[in-house]
Amino acid sequence: MSLALRQPQIFEPSLAACYTGPLANFTPPLIGGTPPREAFSTARWRDAHWLKEDLARMAEQYPGGDLRAVASIWSKWHFSALALTTLAANLLLNRELPVGLNDLQVILNDKGCTSRLWLPHEGTPLTTHAPYGRFATLIEQHWTPLIEQLAAISGAAPRVFWSNAGSYIDHFINVLAEHPLVNADALEAAKALLETRTLANGKRNPLFQPVRYVQPNGNEGVKRVRKLCCLRYLLEELGTCGTCPLEGCNIEAKKRARTKQAAC
Repeated sequence: MSLALRQPQIFEPSLAACYTGPLANFTPPLIGGTPPREAFSTARWRDAHWLKEDLARMAEQYPGGDLRAVASIWSKWHFSALALTTLAANLLLNRELPVGLNDLQVILNDKGCTSRLWLPHEGTPLTTHAPYGRFATLIEQHWTPLIEQLAAISGAAPRVFWSNAGSYIDHFINVLAEHPLVNADALEAAKALLETRTLANGKRNPLFQPVRYVQPNGNEGVKRVRKLCCLRYLLEELGTCGTCPLEGCNIEAKKRARTKQAAC
């Protein structure tokens, strides 16, 4: 049954009230009431036509850009918003949010990327403490069908999008670890989700170890490195990110920069 169809409960504190401390600079989702006029249901992305329309809006920012990279960057905006909101409710309040494609609505920015979420209610109490079970709604009812569509439309491998999703889970686990309301057991369960290679049903965990923390030779600092490249280097306007795992991406980006400078 869709979470949005369950009888919502009145919770205190509200999710929005938790956006303090390390979350103070983030925008909480809108919850309940009438969705803003500019919001629309993410269920429309089950239809490839509408997803192509929204990707095309972002592609306008990168004329002639590789669609694989455009789709990947678009997904990072969306996955970031989803990961933070879901983890905040999960790790701070032990709640499961209605984040399935059929339940959620989004507001896009002027580039066609997700800028804010709208949820029908504050969620329901979690009924499991298992690492995967705590996030099953997000993974199975939102990310899985959306990633299948994104991969089919763009030509990028599904693992690229799963890597984007996992990278944000890892990032926001570290952010929420500093929150005064964090539940220690929930925090460990979230970490375990990223360290489990095979799920209870025997399937491969697509979120397994999305990032590594390495200490380069001669450098005392620890560097956060993605397991897979997000492909943003394929867009000349962007180049590589600070967590790129492939030296080749950096080389290619530098070549393009030199070529561009020589043409000026």
